Amino acid sequence: MKISGNTSVGEVVRFNLKTALLLNEYNIDYCCGGSKTIFEACSEAGIDADTLIIKLEKLSENNDPDTEYINSLVPDELSDYIERRHHSYVKNHIPFLRQSLDKICDVHGSRHPELLEIRELFRGSAADLTTHMQKEEIILFPYIRKMVRVSKDGSQVGRPDFGSVSNPVSMMLAEHENEGRRFDRISELSQNFSIPEDACTTYRATLDQLKEFRDDLHRHIHLENNILFPEAIRLEKELTGKLL
Repeated sequence: MKISGNTSVGEVVRFNLKTALLLNEYNIDYCCGGSKTIFEACSEAGIDADTLIIKLEKLSENNDPDTEYINSLVPDELSDYIERRHHSYVKNHIPFLRQSLDKICDVHGSRHPELLEIRELFRGSAADLTTHMQKEEIILFPYIRKMVRVSKDGSQVGRPDFGSVSNPVSMMLAEHENEGRRFDRISELSQNFSIPEDACTTYRATLDQLKEFRDDLHRHIHLENNILFPEAIRLEKELTGKLL
């Protein structure tokens, strides 16, 4: 892929998911900020765009099987993949992080008061993400699957109560932005998940897991914001006349 300063960040990651790791290192938001150009993202992050472009092109030289698999999925399959991989990840890791943050706040909170705010931010994120995923699994994803079936068999389907798919998509995008801000603050408070010298094993494991949770959430949001949601909107327009 030939990358220029005018290439969008989301397009770079869609072409090769491996570039996401590098963008995370530079604190460049490729999920909620996926529509920004490389120039815009670098300007906001205070880094040299030409240097980043060289590194991104180097990473993109080799095909990535994971990326090829994701890009081969139609919207209903991608919805299934997101539920199976990312929704399950969030649900499985929230209990550990809640418990571990409580432990390290009790032991280290007096010396590291930033942990108390990190815990509150994560609690809010855990509650909101749980509700957010339920809305996707109960309302949005079933409608996407229904549209794919209609496109395949030529049948007609009634419009949902929410009207256009762009309505729940707009809500999901806003909620993604909120989670992005929360984890930006967590990253800031933890100095990008740095391990302090006096950290115990639980402290280290908790910050490592919190960083992994953040990275998985970035990929999760990227798949929805930059791939699934635009495809769902495009598909609904394509089905004009078949939606009653």
